[in-house]
Amino acid sequence: MGRDVTRGAFSREDRVRYRRKVRRCLDVFALMLDDFGFDADRPMTGLEIELNLVDSAAEPAMRNEEILADIADPLFQTELGQFNLELNAAPRLIEGTGFTGYEQDLRGSLARADEWAARSDAKILLVGILPTLTEGHLVVDNLSANERYRALNDQIVGARGEDIELDIRGVERLQTHTDSIAPESACTSLQFHLQVSPDSFADYWNASQAIAAAQVATGANSPYLYGRQLWAETRIALFQQATDTRPDELKAQGVRPRVWFGERWITSIFDLFEENVRYFPPLLPICEEEDPVEVLHAGGVPKLGELRLHNGTVYRWNRPVYDITEGRPHLRVENRVLPAGPTVIDMLANAAFYFGSARGLAEADRPTWSQLPFSSAEENFHSAARRGMDAVVYWPRLGEVPVAELVLDVLLPQAATGLDRFGVAPGERDRLLGVIEQRCRTRRNGAVWQAETVWAAERHRKLDRPAALHHMVQRYAELQRSNEPVHTWPVE
Repeated sequence: MGRDVTRGAFSREDRVRYRRKVRRCLDVFALMLDDFGFDADRPMTGLEIELNLVDSAAEPAMRNEEILADIADPLFQTELGQFNLELNAAPRLIEGTGFTGYEQDLRGSLARADEWAARSDAKILLVGILPTLTEGHLVVDNLSANERYRALNDQIVGARGEDIELDIRGVERLQTHTDSIAPESACTSLQFHLQVSPDSFADYWNASQAIAAAQVATGANSPYLYGRQLWAETRIALFQQATDTRPDELKAQGVRPRVWFGERWITSIFDLFEENVRYFPPLLPICEEEDPVEVLHAGGVPKLGELRLHNGTVYRWNRPVYDITEGRPHLRVENRVLPAGPTVIDMLANAAFYFGSARGLAEADRPTWSQLPFSSAEENFHSAARRGMDAVVYWPRLGEVPVAELVLDVLLPQAATGLDRFGVAPGERDRLLGVIEQRCRTRRNGAVWQAETVWAAERHRKLDRPAALHHMVQRYAELQRSNEPVHTWPVE
């Protein structure tokens, strides 16, 4: 969930003042890491889910403002597009039956939202990219009314100085241009938050980077955009391209993209914040009144507002987070690699796999990243996004290995160990990791089901691609409400 912004035009003086203030915040953050009491005694977790609104014809429903007004629940927020909502689950511990608590709360919240959406002739759909979106839907006029999104659009497009090119080559190819960041609203994700201590942050972030490819391969759910079948998880390529502030000349010079995997393993959370300040110019140079040095010297907890705002405009797939809850600062890894859906049980299986494997690897005797070149981790990530369950990745001591085999033989045992260390009840552990296991054994995730269902509709029902996509989305919506994991869904 991003901060609200009330200004859309910025002066040179705004940018100079903001840059100075960000660096002042960064200096204070460094002091806090050396000598400050961060909350990390009992690590909390969190979930955010970005949602799609569709009408009875499986078309995007541009009605989030009226539906949010009806829901009147602070757990639901706007997102970039008028057909998007965001649901923030209440943070919690996952020890014991914490995942069951998540499941009950999520299903209850989504059911209530569906009831209110139905009054506006809409329903909730949990999917990485809504397959029935067209270029006509993803235009600046369909951005949400929140001024933050308009300001962000103006700054990204202005920094680039020309139209944004989308060129994604997968099973088929998409090549087009856009004059706004509206295509980013097609990317609806599932985000995990894991609270960690300053001393262990680097291990958890490195572990998250190492397992990102396995997460994407097993959880892929975004094969279609603008009627074309592209990557298993097209959201990865689309998000990077739709927010790219770099014209071709800056790409050729090696300027970093704002949607970024990173380029090295880290030794401290400070490495990431410092890189964000050093490499990326501000997009939203809005200063607050707080002097973080004065607050720190007075014994208070600095908000570091400018540093946090800047950090929110650098879109790392695993993002560092500094936040304050009930007067105590804490640090989190925000894992952003996965798409939404297909069902609540699928998303919680993804959560169990992430939280467990991240802890299992972070606390291993010999870190995986000491043997895995960072460039290989990045190549694994993009290979998994392109090919999903069919990806082949590199792993230490195994070499090139099918990703499903890596998950079954290496990462699921690590995840089980990690969940045990969190104190997760064995029944919950086995139920949720069993979903990931069966996806790997059957080679079926959301992307596979979508592609097979469209293929069947085209071949057997003799539907053209748009009609097949609409048929698939309507069937997807029905099966989603069963809360049966996607690997069990029939193809009809």
